[in-house]
Amino acid sequence: MSDVSTQERATAPRGDGKATEESLLTDDFVRQLISVGEVDLLVGLPTHNNSKTVGPVVNAIQDGILRWFPRERAAIINADSGSRDGTPRLVVDASIDDMQRRSWNRQALRTLHSISTQCGNGVPGGAALQTILAAAELLRAKACVMVSPESVNMAPEWVPALLRPIYAENFDLVLPTYARHKFDGLLITNLLYPMTRALYGLKIREPYATEFAFSGRLASQFLAQNSWGEEAAAPGFELRFTLAAIAAGYRISQSFLGTKSHVERHASDLVPALRRTISPLFSSMESTFPLWSAKTGSQSVPTAGDEQRVTLELLRVNRKRLREMFCTGVAELHSVFESILSPTTLAQLQVITRQSETEPHYSDELWVRTLYEFAAAYHHAVISRDHIIQALAPLVRGRAFTFVSENRNSGESDVESHIEALCLEFERLKPYLLQKWSSRE
Repeated sequence: MSDVSTQERATAPRGDGKATEESLLTDDFVRQLISVGEVDLLVGLPTHNNSKTVGPVVNAIQDGILRWFPRERAAIINADSGSRDGTPRLVVDASIDDMQRRSWNRQALRTLHSISTQCGNGVPGGAALQTILAAAELLRAKACVMVSPESVNMAPEWVPALLRPIYAENFDLVLPTYARHKFDGLLITNLLYPMTRALYGLKIREPYATEFAFSGRLASQFLAQNSWGEEAAAPGFELRFTLAAIAAGYRISQSFLGTKSHVERHASDLVPALRRTISPLFSSMESTFPLWSAKTGSQSVPTAGDEQRVTLELLRVNRKRLREMFCTGVAELHSVFESILSPTTLAQLQVITRQSETEPHYSDELWVRTLYEFAAAYHHAVISRDHIIQALAPLVRGRAFTFVSENRNSGESDVESHIEALCLEFERLKPYLLQKWSSRE
């Protein structure tokens, strides 16, 4: 073996290879994996038209492996969803030799393979995850990490922070924690985190994570036990994977990664975000009912570094626009809400829309009852389930308006206390969810 590693470059044909019956991977891709042989570490990189951001991400991955895992056998698997901007070529052409020349005092003693293959068209979904899991199983990878091609602030230190608990401490799933602005990630802090915590009894701060690590055994079980039909193409595979690990009782930990870049999103992006997060959360409740219905309270999971850190730098939030969209949505979707919400809850929402801007009263209790009624309505399929998810959008904006208004002058500890109080309200009202779940009234 040469002292200085070389980067293996290979790109699978775009959809013209014959798929194997067992793995649904193209024959050419399987041959490339076989030529790699077994690996210790695997990096999964799902992409779709990410040429503007993927370069620094690949460099950070290479640097992280070069610094902390120079003796391990490693491979980068790019599962591309039909990019037309040359993203796959940027991934496989990023030479580790160039990285070593920039870091002359670090040299890998193993080859770092980089392979790209196409898996469907459009935004990466379950098909990308299936491809990466199948590759991990064929390569007998001990530890695997998924990385978002949009994580332009990714530091090389993220690689060991996520992989070491798997590789050295026998955990099966490692999720990140971040330093976030107090008004960034409101969908997570006000909905996904507290509701997941109340359901499954674990204080997992980022259940929907675009960077996470997992063991080879978890990959194999998830690959074998999940159907890969229409749901495979659905968004939200990151959350589905986390919830499956929770339900199966795998060992989970968290690692602090530092600052999570704030990505500007348009108001119209909220419904796709709900489909990626709340739809998988609600649908998972069907099969995991015996587990979550018996859980009370919550407990911490092992965490390396900070569980959460709130930053307070200037971040503009258009509160007036949030309130307008909330009030308009409650008025326009009245007939839809009549199918989803109890008369009491709907009446309280209508009262809020008539209040002044200085009275943000979408209280914790009303917010929790709203979400539990939505979850029950989704379970009973009172209308189209996708319409239920879409109808939640204006209410999320209303809750965001209240949270931002109430925390405009709050410091880090106060914001965290408010989030904790909301979590406890989700736990306190869980019997209400069970009541609504068992009744169609």
